[in-house]
Amino acid sequence: MSPVWLERLARHGVRPGLERIRELLARLGNPERALRVVLVGGSNGKGSTARALAAVMGAAGRRVGLYTSPHLVSFRERVEVDGRAIPAAAVERLAADLRPHVEAVGATYFEAVTALALAYFAEEGVELAVLEVGLGGRFDAVNATEPELSLVTGLSLEHTEWLGPTLARIAREKAGIFRPGRPALTSAGGEAARLLAAGARQVGAELEFVQPQAVATAGYGVDFSLDRARYHGALMGRFQAANLALAARAATLLGAGPEALRRGLAGVRHPGRLDYRPRERLLYDGAHNPAGAQALAQALDDYFPTSPKNLVFAVSRDKDVESMARSLRPRFARVWLTAYPGARSRNPEELAGLFPGAALEPDPGKALAGALAARESGGLVVVAGSLYLVGALLRLRAGREPEERFQ
Repeated sequence: MSPVWLERLARHGVRPGLERIRELLARLGNPERALRVVLVGGSNGKGSTARALAAVMGAAGRRVGLYTSPHLVSFRERVEVDGRAIPAAAVERLAADLRPHVEAVGATYFEAVTALALAYFAEEGVELAVLEVGLGGRFDAVNATEPELSLVTGLSLEHTEWLGPTLARIAREKAGIFRPGRPALTSAGGEAARLLAAGARQVGAELEFVQPQAVATAGYGVDFSLDRARYHGALMGRFQAANLALAARAATLLGAGPEALRRGLAGVRHPGRLDYRPRERLLYDGAHNPAGAQALAQALDDYFPTSPKNLVFAVSRDKDVESMARSLRPRFARVWLTAYPGARSRNPEELAGLFPGAALEPDPGKALAGALAARESGGLVVVAGSLYLVGALLRLRAGREPEERFQ
């Protein structure tokens, strides 16, 4: 749990810009300057890529800090060193130190948390800080650092109220994390790749395209080839091959060897993203936009082609739920429409027309219980549509109180 005053900031929404975070970091003595930084942006897959890179560099013997968002169960998940979440006592201490500076500069929630993470990484002697971009790239708080390497996964229309209504505008924002004369990597293809290449040329960054070959599902993971080497990744989904390959190439540039690549990729975990619990026959996946819903649909076809499936679904108000529903509805025998705690969640009644015959249950715990009880023999229950829904149910099943989510 983060301090109450910090959680209150989350209610005030997003205010893009780098002036406040730069002033905040300066007040803290610029802890980011003590760190080697890698930025990881993109529309989908940036969290998986960041975690995979951190896992590989950890396997290579580096002390690695990892900063991701949002958290699922505990705020402490956002800030990790060598795979261990920041201790609660460190959160309290650093937040207390931060508070007068945050209030002085009028920093946002994400800016304050970013500063807390960077301060913690610096005092822990982190050798490499892997920072996931929160929103866009150009004006995201993590872009106040000076990365030696920047990664962008695939692109899709997202957060159009902030980033713009076209793929070109979104690519411009994502390319904002590139730096002149420094390497950048992307796994994007097609039009997105062309747009990112144009952005890299404008900045003067050295952009390299990374694409895995011979992708195949394997167990509950994925196999792929890259630079004539074969790898197994522990993450589920064909699409993860692109994220894992991007992380592998980045780790190679940062000095990781073949054995570290194999061990790191085979051991990476990413809770809440195609997160399968075999004992319960339960799959959690954020799938929070059309591209994520398509990836989930493909994964269900690949890994569970014959299993009857029930869906527990909630979505945020700003998402293209019509496109998401087109990908998901045909694959489920029964659907429970619900909501997660917080004003951002869409009312399940508003979704009923997109999921004919669905059960409406505003309480996510009761919706999951209903889906589990109605599951056929050998069937699968899928929780999807929002990471906030996944987090709410993981908190519930861990015996923790509900948490209203804003960011």
